[in-house]
Amino acid sequence: MNDSKPSVMDIFVRRPVVAIVLSIIICIAGIWSASKIPVLQFPKIESASLVIDTYYIGASADVVQGFITEPIERVAATVPGVEYVDSTSTSGSSKVTAWLKLNENSTLALAELTARLGQIRYELPSGSQDPVVSVSRADRPFAVFYLNVHANGNDLSRITDYLTRQVNPILNSIEGVQRVGIEGARTPAMRVWLNAQALTTFNLSASDVYQALQSNNTIATMGYVENNRQKIDIVANTQLRNVAEFEQLVVAEIDGANIYLKDIATIELAAEDSNVTARLNENDAVYISVWPLPGANEIAIGDRLYKKVAELNKTLPQGLSIDFAYDGTLYMRDALKEIFTTLIETVILVGLVVLLLMGSFRSAIVPLITIPISILGAIAAMAMMGFSLNLLTVLAIVLSVGLVVDDAIVVVENVARLMREGMSKVDAALISSRQLLVPIISMTLTLAAVYAPIGFLSGLTGVLFKEFAFTLAIAVIISGIVAITLSPIMSAYVSPKGGQEGWLTQKVNHLFDKVQNAYGKLLTHIFNWKGQVFLIAFVVSLLAVPFYLFSQKELAPVEDQAGVMFVIQSPPDSSLTYNVGQMGPVVDSLQEIEGGKQIWQIIFGSGGFGGLELVNADERDFSAQSILPQIYGKLAQIPGLNMLPILPASLPSSGQFEIEMVVKSSAPFSEMKQYADQLVGAAFGSGQFIYADTDLKIDLPQVELNINRQKVADLGISIAEVSQQLGILLSNNFVNRFDDNGKAYRVIPIVSDDVRTKTEAILSLNIKLPTGELMPISAVADLEWKTVPRQLGTFAQQNAFRVYGAVAPGSSKEAALSTLEKTASEILPLGYSIDYAGESRQLRQEGNTLIMVLAISLLIVFLVLAIQFNSFRDPLVVLLGCVPLALSGALLIPYVELTTINIYSQIGLITLIGLIAKNGILIVEFANHAQEQGANKLAAVTEAATTRLRPILMTTAATILGHFPLVLVTGAGAEARNSIGIILVAGMFIGTLFTLFILPSFYLLLAEKRAKVA
Repeated sequence: MNDSKPSVMDIFVRRPVVAIVLSIIICIAGIWSASKIPVLQFPKIESASLVIDTYYIGASADVVQGFITEPIERVAATVPGVEYVDSTSTSGSSKVTAWLKLNENSTLALAELTARLGQIRYELPSGSQDPVVSVSRADRPFAVFYLNVHANGNDLSRITDYLTRQVNPILNSIEGVQRVGIEGARTPAMRVWLNAQALTTFNLSASDVYQALQSNNTIATMGYVENNRQKIDIVANTQLRNVAEFEQLVVAEIDGANIYLKDIATIELAAEDSNVTARLNENDAVYISVWPLPGANEIAIGDRLYKKVAELNKTLPQGLSIDFAYDGTLYMRDALKEIFTTLIETVILVGLVVLLLMGSFRSAIVPLITIPISILGAIAAMAMMGFSLNLLTVLAIVLSVGLVVDDAIVVVENVARLMREGMSKVDAALISSRQLLVPIISMTLTLAAVYAPIGFLSGLTGVLFKEFAFTLAIAVIISGIVAITLSPIMSAYVSPKGGQEGWLTQKVNHLFDKVQNAYGKLLTHIFNWKGQVFLIAFVVSLLAVPFYLFSQKELAPVEDQAGVMFVIQSPPDSSLTYNVGQMGPVVDSLQEIEGGKQIWQIIFGSGGFGGLELVNADERDFSAQSILPQIYGKLAQIPGLNMLPILPASLPSSGQFEIEMVVKSSAPFSEMKQYADQLVGAAFGSGQFIYADTDLKIDLPQVELNINRQKVADLGISIAEVSQQLGILLSNNFVNRFDDNGKAYRVIPIVSDDVRTKTEAILSLNIKLPTGELMPISAVADLEWKTVPRQLGTFAQQNAFRVYGAVAPGSSKEAALSTLEKTASEILPLGYSIDYAGESRQLRQEGNTLIMVLAISLLIVFLVLAIQFNSFRDPLVVLLGCVPLALSGALLIPYVELTTINIYSQIGLITLIGLIAKNGILIVEFANHAQEQGANKLAAVTEAATTRLRPILMTTAATILGHFPLVLVTGAGAEARNSIGIILVAGMFIGTLFTLFILPSFYLLLAEKRAKVA
């Protein structure tokens, strides 16, 4: 390296306006982009599932699975982009879910699936409804907003009708909203409650009523009349419109007298079927769910929604009001607020460190001005690449604050040193620019390059951290650009000439001189113990392996999102009314929890879900995770319902529980049940679960109507006719629809509750024979009680059950899942296999992904350094002399359980490679330069290490203290920032010590001997 040889970068020293204009352009672009960039919780993810709901009202779960679920599963699995298919079949309904791979186009997949379903429609039973396909966000199974509609005594079916007509269209028009739904809705319907005794009295069957409704409530398509002057449409009053018209419907004529529908039934405009109830605390409610589009600015949608709700409340009918039961952006807002607070703290700390270590406010301006330029430049690049401002990109910006000042610190320290030696301002800037051009480019590319593999990862890790990696890499690259363009000449003008420093600068310089002298002497002694140094380095490096293997592992740390969700499991034969009644003690118990605000619930006949909202984390002295065992303990004491508390997932996830393992087989469910119970028992016995359960429960009472086929045939009636007549009375199916002020609602005939509430009364129902006579069904059938599975589940087109649970404090998701896997390998026979769902699937697919990235990052660093040093030996000095030692120091942190091995801590390890390598590069580059000036290896590395000590200590201090707020941060999103922060702080501290005292010995051993350059 010839410092006197002109460089292309000299233009920025000789013409400083060019450097200033370049920086101004970067800032303007960043400011403009900041006003346009969307704000999200996580990077935009195309994580979708196609949900196919098909209803076959009245059919058993076995029939639904065989005739509905199986053919739909078969075609859904063939749609391009589908990762796997699962399903649940229950009495009367089939739900098939096709889970798409990440970033698959859901619109194209929906079109393909719809076309393929059309091809198999002929395979589905004629009595089943058409499959309904909807696209659901797999990364967010719940809506972002739930609005509570206060009924205040109003009829819920009328409220539902009003909301559907007047409120939902307005909310749907908000920019960025995908859809608006109603939870706990009571959709109006014309209920025809048939009186079984009256039907017998008038010798009428259910088929007679069905035929009358079908024939006399129909849509007329009369056409039009037309002449040479006008065209007139013809309409007819063929539809029934209200209760009175339905009551006057003639069902039959007997002996000249008309039998009206009101004579054999009670008709009312009521809810379709009360199969779901929404509640807030102990009050019934109706929730409006608002689902934003994927990638939409959810905070902006929330702001618009608050304004729109305030406007709507002024126009609602008396007695109705709307407020927010759940706002999914509150955590996002708090997390972003916290991380921006951390950003400010980081900037202040870095500024103080730079000021104290430079000893001059003017000198400190040079690295500090790099911070806004780099951040604004990164935001401009983010906007150009379509990124968003989210928790991960803002975290990248926070991390960048401690990194972007490094190069500028090196420049200003070098310029100040040259000026102390007597050089003029311009000469010092020119020489420093030439000396540091290659090292800065190398350090910048090394740090940026370690993130390159992350940006090209597939799967959830790749999608989430692509924006993080590129944002951080761009910020570092821009800081490097500023360091080689603006920093040299700026340093020259702010640094005092030799002998003219202020008292603080002189004190700091004197202190560093003493430290350098002491360090140089210590280094001389260390060179006499090279063998012992290599042994220490070898042993410490090897410790990384046990530190990693024996550390707790999880996909991501559990975040406190100011809430605890819960899944409601009800008894197998429970009704909606029963479940609602049993929720009273549950709500009372949850309201005793310290820090609780409100409890919202969505309750079905088969169970439900809900959530306990807590006050913000800064208003309580405990975390949501810490009270999970307490909540489960309180809920477990309440009989009637099985309540399973869960925490919201820290990352976008398709599952409900922390652990979800799937067992697949072609065996019948009765055989699979024993293995499900054994796995649940093993989970409890391990002590690693707060609770564990399985979805395979064979305890649902079922009544089978055994029809004597021979007797039915002898009577001249078919099984189909028997089934049809009973289905009308019992199935809750609809005949057709009627018009009510521009909306069509169902007409549902069904036998009254005095029969349906008594199982044995079914046998008293009559069917009509071809002769016109009525006959009780008991004449040709009897009842048989059975116990069947609550639901029939499949996974990848095989019978399947799931074992799920919550991880106990002190354990980890990796350990808990491994326990289940170990037990499964011991007890499951041939023909059984395991798979995963939800977060467990992500953990198994991507848990070790970043370890491979770590290895690739090391390779990239090696190759970049090989190019810089023009040697394959010199890079080994950096990689062996500091990187493995720093990694061992960092891995000590999860080993002593101060954090876990998760994707955030692994990102910290990858960042650490680039950071610690920068220090090694400074020493090796200057040692090589000293050799080329004529020094031998020992003298060269001694001079390089002592000369570069001050910038290494300064950059390390800036990095450590810049990231220290991440270690101490609390509040929303704190766990992830704690994890990455403590890894970087510990790794940099330990790694820098090893770099200063061990790397020089590796240089003597491995570095090439360089000839003097003339």
